[in-house]
Amino acid sequence: MLIEIVHLTKNYSIGEIEIPALEDINLTIEKNEYVAIMGPSGSGKSTLMNILGCLDTPSDGHYYFNTTDVSTLDDDALSAMRNREIGFVFQNFNLLPRLNALQNVELPLIYAGMSAHERKERALKALERVDLSNRITHKPSELSGGQRQRVAIARALVTRPGILLADEPTGALDSKTGEDIMGLFRELHREGNTIILITHEQDIANYADRNIYLKDGMIHSDRPNRNKTLT
Repeated sequence: MLIEIVHLTKNYSIGEIEIPALEDINLTIEKNEYVAIMGPSGSGKSTLMNILGCLDTPSDGHYYFNTTDVSTLDDDALSAMRNREIGFVFQNFNLLPRLNALQNVELPLIYAGMSAHERKERALKALERVDLSNRITHKPSELSGGQRQRVAIARALVTRPGILLADEPTGALDSKTGEDIMGLFRELHREGNTIILITHEQDIANYADRNIYLKDGMIHSDRPNRNKTLT
């Protein structure tokens, strides 16, 4: 088992008032699963994503990643876990505009303290994997939206993380480019990557093998996706 969440609760305080964001979440995700987490605004999916990505911690309960109780880690240990185990792909790419594609992909390896030679070698392989070997010197402003998202995916892959966590990865793309990006995620899953997709769109969730639906901070349903997109 890669991820286990046990009786997890998350509350936010506004003055003396506590607002529940997640209530008694129990969830397991196996290695090489492809899971979509869905729900309307305010359902708790962004909060759950932040906890899965070690960007936030629960108020109560436990989050185990590869048997490590992430709930007990301090900020430095959480940062190390994020950099080592989580590959993030965001809706708006989050690329640094002054750096070219290769330099953007190298960034997580700089934080990991890797040598310049190994950084470049790993980044080049990651860009090759997303079919951008011919764009390594281009800055984000010189790339299309789809190419920028491919750079972001290469950056997520470069640390060889335990999971790829994709937050609305097609939200800033046109439908055709979005289909291309989801096709790439399908290929990455077939190669053995564990993918957790956060989305509010059913057609995007249909690329996953399993759909988890949140409502009012609780898991409303968790079932295999019988409408899986295969093409």
